[in-house]
Amino acid sequence: MAVSPLSAVVAFAHVAHHASFTRAAAELAVSPSALSQTVRGLEAQLGVRLLSRTTRRVGLTEHGARFLQQVAPGLRLIEAAFDDLDRVRDRPAGRLRINLSRIAAQQLVMPRLPAFAARYPEVEVELFVDPSLADLVAGGFDAGIRLGESLAKDMIALPIGPMQRQVVVGSPAYFRRHPPPRAPGDLVHHDCIRHRLSSGRLMAYEFTRAGRDFEVEVGGRLIVNDSSLARDAARAGLGLTQQFESEVAADLAAGSLQRVLDDDLAPFPGFFIYYPAREHMAPKLRVFVDFLREQVAG
Repeated sequence: MAVSPLSAVVAFAHVAHHASFTRAAAELAVSPSALSQTVRGLEAQLGVRLLSRTTRRVGLTEHGARFLQQVAPGLRLIEAAFDDLDRVRDRPAGRLRINLSRIAAQQLVMPRLPAFAARYPEVEVELFVDPSLADLVAGGFDAGIRLGESLAKDMIALPIGPMQRQVVVGSPAYFRRHPPPRAPGDLVHHDCIRHRLSSGRLMAYEFTRAGRDFEVEVGGRLIVNDSSLARDAARAGLGLTQQFESEVAADLAAGSLQRVLDDDLAPFPGFFIYYPAREHMAPKLRVFVDFLREQVAG
């Protein structure tokens, strides 16, 4: 069986340390004959004799002593690296990079971040608010949080948070000037605040009727690329806007915005935390996923 050069060097170093194939073989859990064959293969590969062997003792040749002196620091570094992994393999630590939408950051993560930081003080969290759907691997992110409909198929995705709902809202001042729409198709006769995506596309308003999803291409004199700007504009009476219900809850309660077309706006699955499929999930990510799902569910 072929043995890697590194394995052969480790075998040689053990024999040199014990000055015995028998004791070195016992430590490495191999047979003395297999160990002897490994070292002979290394000597053949290097073209020099590393060990002098007699029936009574095993010792280093001049070349062997020189070679061991040169490789020993590297072997100690490798051993230290394995020891370090043993210490941290199951300990959540390091930088955790999360790509997410602004609403996910505000509603799901930020309210719970102090408790997470207190429980896992060795985890450094980096939140990257991004309106586009970034490539997690290319961007060096550990995970992302998005609505389920926008996720790539090769991701592991777990639901977090409640069902979401969008609403169409306008200010009392706007509705004093314009009769409220009675059906989604009526929006073509209204000033609708439009949202431009990072791709450059203008979002249509989305609805559901009798279990069927459909879109309405709306018109209007104001285009924004941020939902908070759209809310400000709607409060000012500049037009209608479609928003997450949770984002306008305070305005609805205060009466500064009024909702329309509720019969055609059904709840839908909310946010998912997603990450690339990996054989070994990093502890920092595992505890973040478990913590977030536990806290949101609670």
